[in-house]
Amino acid sequence: MAEAAMTVQPVDYDDIQGLVRFGYPRLKQACFLLLRVTHPEAARAWIAQAPVTSATKLESPPETALHIAFTSAGLRALEVAEDIIEGFSSEFIVGMSSDSSRARRLGDLGDSDPGCWQWGGSPAEMPHVLVMLYAMPGGLAEWGSKAMSQAEEGFEQLALLTTSDLDGVEPFGFADGISEPTIDWERERPARDVELSDYTNRSCLGEYLLGYPNEYGEYTDRPLLDGLRDPDAILARAEDAPERADLGRNGSYLVLRQLKQNVADFWRFIDEQAQGDPVRGKQLAEEMVGRTMEGEPLMGHPEEAIDGESDPRNTFTYRSDTKGLRCPIGAHIRRSNPRNADLPPGEPGFISWAARTLGFDAEGLANDLVSSTRFHRLLRRGREYGVPPHEETGLHFICLGANIARQFEFVQSAWLSGVRFAGLSNESDPLIGNHLPREDGTTTDTFSMPVASGPDRRVCGLRQFVTVQGGAYFFLPSRRALRYLSKVKVQP
Repeated sequence: MAEAAMTVQPVDYDDIQGLVRFGYPRLKQACFLLLRVTHPEAARAWIAQAPVTSATKLESPPETALHIAFTSAGLRALEVAEDIIEGFSSEFIVGMSSDSSRARRLGDLGDSDPGCWQWGGSPAEMPHVLVMLYAMPGGLAEWGSKAMSQAEEGFEQLALLTTSDLDGVEPFGFADGISEPTIDWERERPARDVELSDYTNRSCLGEYLLGYPNEYGEYTDRPLLDGLRDPDAILARAEDAPERADLGRNGSYLVLRQLKQNVADFWRFIDEQAQGDPVRGKQLAEEMVGRTMEGEPLMGHPEEAIDGESDPRNTFTYRSDTKGLRCPIGAHIRRSNPRNADLPPGEPGFISWAARTLGFDAEGLANDLVSSTRFHRLLRRGREYGVPPHEETGLHFICLGANIARQFEFVQSAWLSGVRFAGLSNESDPLIGNHLPREDGTTTDTFSMPVASGPDRRVCGLRQFVTVQGGAYFFLPSRRALRYLSKVKVQP
């Protein structure tokens, strides 16, 4: 990573694909096309004229949207030069299903093993291009057909991922899409690593877009090209290397995972644990998630001012619940966003800071078992699919970030799949964990709920309620980068 330069360029919203800025709540119809390149020249020609939606805010919001992203295999299929591809992150280059070690870290075991995936689990089933189509209710079929016209000349369809509209509720029945980071589009955060004593929901732009400083005050690695390889100056020049053409600027990495949710099995398990008591069953399910089914946090609504957060359902941290008495430590939302700061809470002053930093404060050390949240945030853009109980149902999990390893892979492996999160012992995420025994035979199918006095309440025998059906890492280029990639064969 290069250190942040002093020259600050304004954000060009017209160059950014709109998915980074908007979740399109009005565009309730959507589908995701997974394509493979069959004729590179025809594929580039289609990409050149595709109506890709920008991040510019319009007086009248659009009634449709289209976005395009590529796997590393897709860039090669488009005949992008290998040395350019090597400028991307290693995680993107090798892919999500590249080896058994990555599968183990991500929790992709058992029925979620890449060998069982419907797509993305092998080179032959790896998509080259992801096309995302969004439309107002009733408008997707006609507009999508028009937008994809002539695409068959350059591509073949690997899979069509349809979506459904459950009106803000995910298939298990919980309100969804409540907590998202606030992006510092104005670039007001200092471009340097400053230790923060409070949790913040505001993230540096460089956490989600390449070509900007991140929370460490650094620029994430991406392909920077000699100006001779961009003679028409299609690409923006890099802030941190003004003589270089920045293929990554205003682009992002996109993670897509198709997650099948076994709704009937989940509620059957809950009913068994609650011995048929619906009130107790609902309470147990909410403890596993960390919110009520309506979306209210189990932490309640403490009057805390949180930078970058305006939704009253998110104005809380876990500082007053370090033992997990209100929201269990292993609950899903606590694992996915621990809401902690860079240091454990403590008294102001150098002595207190030194004690917490060096680990001399026992209580502070106990509260410092989880990495600082601000370095591991994800921007979610997923959509559910299927309608329970009549169809197979689940979530097309989609997240954006500038660093796959530090963001998605860290959260998935250390926080969600990790069996020692925040000092817990042999527990993974109760909702999406695989709960399979470890290699040494240690069980991981337990969920603990601390009580004020006496031993924890425990639920044992958790099953795999969510299985991965497919997945891949994509690069979501800027609109200028799309034009560059489609204009000519990108060779040295």
